[in-house]
Amino acid sequence: MIGDWLDIGWLDEIPVRGARTVPVAGGDEIAVFRTSDDKVFALANRCPHKNGPLSQGIVHGHSVTCPLHNWKIALATGEAQGADNGCTPVIPAKVSAGRVLICRASTLKAAA
Repeated sequence: MIGDWLDIGWLDEIPVRGARTVPVAGGDEIAVFRTSDDKVFALANRCPHKNGPLSQGIVHGHSVTCPLHNWKIALATGEAQGADNGCTPVIPAKVSAGRVLICRASTLKAAA
C-alpha cells in the first residue's frame, strides 16, 4: 500500500478492453477496467440493474456493457446510459510507474 492507495498490480496484467477483479471486505469485489487508450477505471463489480458481474462485460470506449441484460455503464461515473437509470459505486483509480492503484478509503466504503 502506498498511503491511501492500494497497489493491485501492473497495468499490463489487465487485458486491453478487459478487467480484473479485486476482492474487498464483506465478500464484495472491485472491477478494474483497462480501456483501449490505457485509461484505468474501477467500479463495484455489480450492475445497478440486477447486480450482474460488470467485470465479465464488454468494454467499449469508456463504457462497459453488463453481460446479463446489456445495460451500458459509464466507467468514469458508474451511471447507466441511455434510457436506463441507476449507478454503480466508482472507486478512484490511477496508474503510477506502470502500477495500477485504487483508493483504499473508497474500497472500504464500496464494500460496506
